[in-house]
Amino acid sequence: MTDQMTTEQTGNPVQGATVNGIHLETLQETVHAIEQASDLGQCRFRARNIWLGGTRNRSTITGFYGARQEIAHKQTFELHADEPPILAGNDEGANPVEHLLNALAACVTTSMVAHAAVRGIHIEALEAELEGDIDLNGFLGLSDAVPRGFTSIRVNFRVKADAANIARLKQLAGYSPVLNTITQGASVDIQVEPQQA
Repeated sequence: MTDQMTTEQTGNPVQGATVNGIHLETLQETVHAIEQASDLGQCRFRARNIWLGGTRNRSTITGFYGARQEIAHKQTFELHADEPPILAGNDEGANPVEHLLNALAACVTTSMVAHAAVRGIHIEALEAELEGDIDLNGFLGLSDAVPRGFTSIRVNFRVKADAANIARLKQLAGYSPVLNTITQGASVDIQVEPQQA
């Protein structure tokens, strides 16, 4: 994608200006800083998860590493997961694949809105519906020939914006880190160690 977000493109926004709820001056300062020192763009996001029994677990998120420093969130975020009764759960939280759909929706929405803002594309309303297909024969270990995860995900956005910008907004979705992780893959290293008493 060649339509990159640069300070040349974002220009000098009017101080305090916002488009699509995005504070352009803040975003431009971040873009400019990373243009000047690319290592400022290196981030490490973290989550800590604990099993709560049965199919329930909880992740907590307290901060991340970015701009060469540890950055704490204003509050600790808790994400609860469970499975529906058909998978031996109590339905006390969205299941993990539903969390994945949520992460995809949130990331594509944020990417689209922010990239549209710096390009002067105003969005009045934006909503999405997602659905994904999984064959439980893979997850349950009943067939090695069946993939264990989503085989297809559909995302349908409805947007209220200038009709001339609709195709461009679809292109801007391509900047989503979660979309790119799902479609391009990422190295995942899983280690299992004995817990200390």
